[in-house]
Amino acid sequence: MRGGIAVRAAVLRLIPVIVLALPASGCARDPMVSTAYATPVGNWKVERQVDRITGAPLSSALLTANTGSNTAEPFAHLATMQLLCFKNDPVVRIAFDFKVGSNRNSALGYRFDEKPGHEIEARFVQDYKTVVIEDKATVAQFISELATSSLLYIRIRSLNAGRSSAEFNLEGAPAAIEAALAGCPATPPAPPQRVAAPPERRRNL
Repeated sequence: MRGGIAVRAAVLRLIPVIVLALPASGCARDPMVSTAYATPVGNWKVERQVDRITGAPLSSALLTANTGSNTAEPFAHLATMQLLCFKNDPVVRIAFDFKVGSNRNSALGYRFDEKPGHEIEARFVQDYKTVVIEDKATVAQFISELATSSLLYIRIRSLNAGRSSAEFNLEGAPAAIEAALAGCPATPPAPPQRVAAPPERRRNL
């Protein structure tokens, strides 16, 4: 009996020490691994941090929808769209809870509101659940329409993963774009400059 009382007393003495240690351990954790530090902007969550390696600002905007669907799934799943700078270039990352396809046999299309839809080149990463839009001209067009739209429909067709889709409510998109892509604005690449042909030399008469 006395042994049990002694153990309980020791535990009670340790509680204040554990409580005091918790804030310190929380501060040591890299805040980028948690969305608890994100700021709501409309339907988006915007993260603004500083890279502890380079000292450069890190930011992204994340949009979540519960409308992710697939021909093989009986119920809707979560789908996410993220805007971020990656290696100094703007990138759009779209992720699902299920496999949506691979590079060799899948195609991505999207449509904003009632605007004309687009079939575009995109890269499917190796988990087969994530697709990335990274071509500069394609990203620039996507972002320009995103900024002036209220609804986005994504559709993926795949020979081995069926058809997948998701619909996103874009409320707050202009502010989310400005925050996420401040360090790498989505501007189309400049057209190649034409080099004027040198004038023909006059023949000496």
